Formats: sequence, C-alpha cells, structure tokens
Amino acid sequence: MTDNDRSKPTLPGTAATDYERYLRTDELLALQKTADDVVHHDEHLFQTVHQSSELWLKLACLEIETAIALVEADGITAAVGLLRRANDCIALITEQLLMLEHMNPVDYAVVRTALGHGAGFDSPGFRRVHHVSPALGHAFTAMLTRRGVALIDVYRGGRAHEDLFQLAEQLITWDERNIVWRMQHLKTVERIIGGHVIGTQGTPVEVLSRRIDVPFFPELWNVRDTITRESPLGADGHGR
Repeated sequence: MTDNDRSKPTLPGTAATDYERYLRTDELLALQKTADDVVHHDEHLFQTVHQSSELWLKLACLEIETAIALVEADGITAAVGLLRRANDCIALITEQLLMLEHMNPVDYAVVRTALGHGAGFDSPGFRRVHHVSPALGHAFTAMLTRRGVALIDVYRGGRAHEDLFQLAEQLITWDERNIVWRMQHLKTVERIIGGHVIGTQGTPVEVLSRRIDVPFFPELWNVRDTITRESPLGADGHGR
C-alpha cells in the first residue's frame, strides 16, 4: 500500500477520514445546538459539560457491570482494574463541573428557559449509577460469603486477604467519589441559581443536600468505626 493509499478512508461511512468515521464525529458534533438555535451563547458550555458527562457515566457503568461479572466469577484482580477506571470517570465529571463556574447567574437564567422540565435526576447516567451500585455491593458481599471471611478481617488480615482488601477499597472509592460528585453538583447549583429556590422540576434546592451523603456501601464506612473503637486508643482517642 502506498502512502497515498493510507490517506484514504477504509471504514464504512461518508466522512473524509477514518478518524471521523470511527468516532462518528459528524453525528457527535451535530448533537449540540447551532449558534442560531441557542437562546444564549452559554448553552454551548452547558451542553458540552452535560453531554460529555453522560459519556463518562456510560463508560463507568459499563466497567462496573463487567466488574460485577468478574467478581461473581472470582476474577478479583481484573475487577479491581475496571473499578479504578470507573472511579476515575467519576473524578473527571466532578472536575468538569467547575467549567460551569464560567457562567454568570444572570446568563444562566436565560439558558434555563431552554431546559423545559429537564433536571439532573433525569440523567440516564445518574440513574444507571444508582442501578449498578447496589448490584456491585451484593457481588462483593457474596464474595465474602464464598470465602468465609468477615469484612473486618479483610482489613485485619493483611496480605492474607490482599485481593479482597483492594476490591473493598475500590468500592469505597466509588462510594466516596459519587458523594463528592453529588456535593460538587449541589454547590454548582447553589452558585448558579441559589440555594433557596425551586429547581426546574419544582424541587427545592435544599432537598438536594439531603441526598448527598447517602452511601451505597454503608458497611464499608461502618467497619472503620469498628476498627477505631477496637484500636488501642479507642473511639475517644484515649487509652483504655
């Protein structure tokens, strides 16, 4: 094949290059409103942040679903790797929420008129996270049962349960990063529209704060209380 041949696309499609055909950039970049369609210039920013977040959430949940199957098949090492990837997806979408700080609240008030009744609770990615997370917790609990290991012994056992320890730590990272993501979302909402107003679906912003620190895996948080209470210093920080 000559160099000239390599410049020609070989994948199916109508775009000029294989890069564009593989990534379907024509369709992808057509998903945003045009300059003539927006009610305010900042709609471009708003759509970019939220559409890219849905892609990262889709990837995160795909990895979680695959990790669940691996845990059920005792493939812990591979599952841990996928959970790390999913956790980094959540870190990315949390960080990119900061891009919305570039919006003046007055400008967002105009953007908001184009949203209809759309709200974050309707996010397919958000709903999928809340679907796959309990399943991940069940898979982990079933793994402990098969191994005949108590959760606290995963932490006390050192290298004897290293694979289970690494798995448990990725679960609590998933939990923690989702809580941080929800917190950042709340603060972004408060920064843009205020903290004592009604959202697009008639829900007071204050309600969001009650839904933040709700863990998927409370037992992984509780075991830390147990470890601290049973430590030489005890829960009050003083020797017994």
